[in-house]
Amino acid sequence: MQPVERWSDVPAFANEREEHEFWATHELAGEALESMREGGPEWLPPPEAFRRLRPRTRPVSVRLDEDILRRLKALAAKKHKGYQSLLKEFVVERLYEEEKREGLIA
Repeated sequence: MQPVERWSDVPAFANEREEHEFWATHELAGEALESMREGGPEWLPPPEAFRRLRPRTRPVSVRLDEDILRRLKALAAKKHKGYQSLLKEFVVERLYEEEKREGLIA
C-alpha cells in the first residue's frame, strides 16, 4: 500500500470506479491520517453535519388490502426500492397535484 501523506496527494476522481481503484492501492498516513483523527480535513463537513441527512419521519398506519399491497411490492421490486418508499413517493406526488389543483401552490 502506498501512503497518502497529504489530502492534496489525492487526485480528483472522474467516477467511483477510479476512486475505488486508487484506495485499493493507497492508505492514509501522515497529515492526512492525523486530520481524520482530529475530525477530518478542513474541507470535510464536521461529523455533526452527517448525523441527520434525512428529515425525521413519523410512522403512520395505513390499511391496504392484500391485492394493493401485493401490486405495490411488485412495482417497488421492479424499481429496486422499498414498497414503503414507493408509497411515500406516490403520496407526495399526488398531494402536490391536489394542492396545485386547489390553488394552494402556484
